[in-house]
Amino acid sequence: MTLSTFYLAFCLFVCNGNLYPFSNNVKLNNKSSSSSNATVEFLLDYLSIKYPDVNFEEIIYVGIKRQELYYIKKGQLVKSYHISSSADGAGNVFGSKKTQIGLHKIKKKIGEEVPIGGIFEGKKFIGKIANINKDNHLHSKKDEIVTRILTLQGQEEGINKGNKNIDSYHRRIYIHGTPEEHLIGQPASHGCIRMTSEDVIELFDFVPLGINVIILNN
Repeated sequence: MTLSTFYLAFCLFVCNGNLYPFSNNVKLNNKSSSSSNATVEFLLDYLSIKYPDVNFEEIIYVGIKRQELYYIKKGQLVKSYHISSSADGAGNVFGSKKTQIGLHKIKKKIGEEVPIGGIFEGKKFIGKIANINKDNHLHSKKDEIVTRILTLQGQEEGINKGNKNIDSYHRRIYIHGTPEEHLIGQPASHGCIRMTSEDVIELFDFVPLGINVIILNN
């Protein structure tokens, strides 16, 4: 099976709902279903073929079309989360406000002692607290970064690394908390991966610096 065929099969496998047993905030170390284990195995097999020199013992997987993030460790899915990626879809051009795909690493973890809703500017807590919006009838034009930041550094030259126009770190693509929690589960960001404050704190505490992050448009 070629890599492209394998990827197509993986996309079909995911999109046909086999990941849905991983409902939000379900602890997955109890092996709740055979399909969940099969999906993780399928993903890791695909990654081992595409990136044969990369260690995927511990990994974050983001599915853009699914609007979900998975933390996987030692071949087991530890936790799943709903997220919000770009309202403009996937892409790698500076200024496009699209979510960068491909292989990344967590370069920095920022905000360990910042309170829930703490607002960042320039990756620094400015001492202000955002109002967390859980109401579908309220909307903000701001794209505030709150609570925690996990910065992403691209690992694929010419795709998300190198040229400043496509470099994920230069584009300031993060995993971070958002005050617009009512938009979690649908594409709404300006390129970053948004999470609820509760979820991003938990993920922040789970993962080490340098963990691999794979973002796929599936």
